Amino acid sequence: MNEQILTASILLAAYLLGSLSGSLLLGRLRGVDIRTMGSGNAGGTNAFRTQGLAFALGVIVIDIGKGALAAWLGLRFAPASSAAWLGHACAFAAVVGHVWPVWHGFRGGKGAATGVGALVVLWPQSVPVMLAVWIGTIVLSGYVGLATVLAGLTAALLGMALRVSMPLHLLTVAIALLLVYTHRANLARLRAGTESRFEKARLLHRWFLRK
Repeated sequence: MNEQILTASILLAAYLLGSLSGSLLLGRLRGVDIRTMGSGNAGGTNAFRTQGLAFALGVIVIDIGKGALAAWLGLRFAPASSAAWLGHACAFAAVVGHVWPVWHGFRGGKGAATGVGALVVLWPQSVPVMLAVWIGTIVLSGYVGLATVLAGLTAALLGMALRVSMPLHLLTVAIALLLVYTHRANLARLRAGTESRFEKARLLHRWFLRK
């Protein structure tokens, strides 16, 4: 097969894989569409708030897994002409597929879990740092959307500071910018003071109130 055709086919496969939404697939088994519930987002946070922990964990496993698989496919089957960057491009294609899934009317989630799955394969050292920022922000503020955006920006800044490869740097910046875009409504509500908090996670806040 022509290398250009093979590269395009792998990228398309990564996008189609990303378009398999964990919340919508599991929702069909339960007879629900979480896009009609809660925040209307087909992601792990809304899955947890509307369907509970077990359902949300299943969603997260699927969404992380497809990001990891897309990145692996790009690394494993890339022809020589695109070997340096195809894994990273496939990772972003999967994230785009999650946000705008062809199988689900182009209405998907916000891309965070799929992006994390890709980085587990492409840059695993960044994941604990992102997770620490995400957990810390939620514990201190209770804002899940803000925590997700800050975690994405952390990966991009960390890549810049460590001077990672250009494909990896571009991927982290692209994911960070996409997370800012997909969380734009959350950020607008945050500025307006109307963003909802994950109150159960505000451990330090409640601890200081008791002092």
